[in-house]
Amino acid sequence: MSESTYNVKLGEIIQEFGLEVLRAGPDYMNVPLSTIDVNRPGLPLTGFFELFDTKRLLLLGLTEHTYLERLSPARRRESFDRLLSYPVPALILTRGLKPFPELLEMADKYGRTVLRTEQHTSAFMSVLIGSLYARLAPRITRSGVMMEVYGEGILIQGESGVGKSEVAIELIKRGHRIVADDAVEIKATNHGTLEATAPELIRHYMELRGIGVIDVRRLFGMGAIKQTQQIDLVITLEQWNDKAVYDRLGLESATTELMGVKLPAITIPVKPGRNLASIVEVAAMNNRNRMLGHNAALELTQRMDQHFEDLMKEDRR
Repeated sequence: MSESTYNVKLGEIIQEFGLEVLRAGPDYMNVPLSTIDVNRPGLPLTGFFELFDTKRLLLLGLTEHTYLERLSPARRRESFDRLLSYPVPALILTRGLKPFPELLEMADKYGRTVLRTEQHTSAFMSVLIGSLYARLAPRITRSGVMMEVYGEGILIQGESGVGKSEVAIELIKRGHRIVADDAVEIKATNHGTLEATAPELIRHYMELRGIGVIDVRRLFGMGAIKQTQQIDLVITLEQWNDKAVYDRLGLESATTELMGVKLPAITIPVKPGRNLASIVEVAAMNNRNRMLGHNAALELTQRMDQHFEDLMKEDRR
C-alpha cells in the first residue's frame, strides 16, 4: 500500500482501540503515523531486514510469539535488540500475549513503545489497516454541494451563483440530507469508491445570497445532516445556452473522473421555471435504477426499433 501525505498521532490509535501501554517511548502519544500498512516482523526477527519499513507499526502475534518462545533468552535478546534498534513507531502484542522480558528490556534501551490488545491478530490487523486508511487516505477539496438524495450521494457542481445552495435548501425541505456546502472534502476509500464530507470548520453551515450564513442543524434538525456519504453521481448545473445541444434521451452514459475513480455524470441546464430540486431527485432515482441494470432510454429505443421492424414486416406482406 502507498504512503499518504497525511499523518495521524499514535495516541489517537491507542485511544480508538483501547490499547494497553506496556512501555511508553518519549512523547509516544504524539508519534506521527504516515503509512497505511502495518508489519508482522517474522523475517526481521530472524535477522532479515531487506525492505524493512521503519515507519510501520509492528504487530507481534501468536506465530511470532511461538517462534520466539523456542529461542534461548540470549537469542531473543539479540533478535529484539536488532529489531528495536530501528526507529519503529510502536510494537503491538495481540491476543493479550505476555511480553518477553527481553522485549521490554530492549524497548527501554531504545525508547520504543510497546502496546497490547486482547484481539486476535488477523481481526485486529484488518480493522487497524481500515482505520489507518480512513485517516490517511489521499483527499482533495472541491467546490460544490454534497447531498444524500434517496440514499444516493449527489455531488452538485457549477459556477458561483448558479443556484447550488438554493437547490440544496429545497432538497433539505423535502427530507433529504446535506453533507457539505461550498467546500466538499473528498477522499478515496480502500474499496475503490469516493467518500465526501465537510471540512470541520464549516460543517453544518450554508451560505445563501441575500440571507447570509445559516446553521442547517439548528434550523432543520439533526435529520437534515449527514457526516459522510459515498459519491454516486456528479451533477453539473450550468446556465441555459440556447445554442447548446443537450441530451434528450440519455443513451450515452457520461462519466467524470475524480482521484482516478470514474463516476456517472450529468449536466442540468438552469433557467427560470425549471424545478431543479425535482430534477435532481429524478436524477438520483434514475441513477440507482441504472445501477440495478435498468436503462429507460435504451429500453425505449429498443421498443421503437422493434415497432418499426414489425411495421416493415407487415408492409412486405
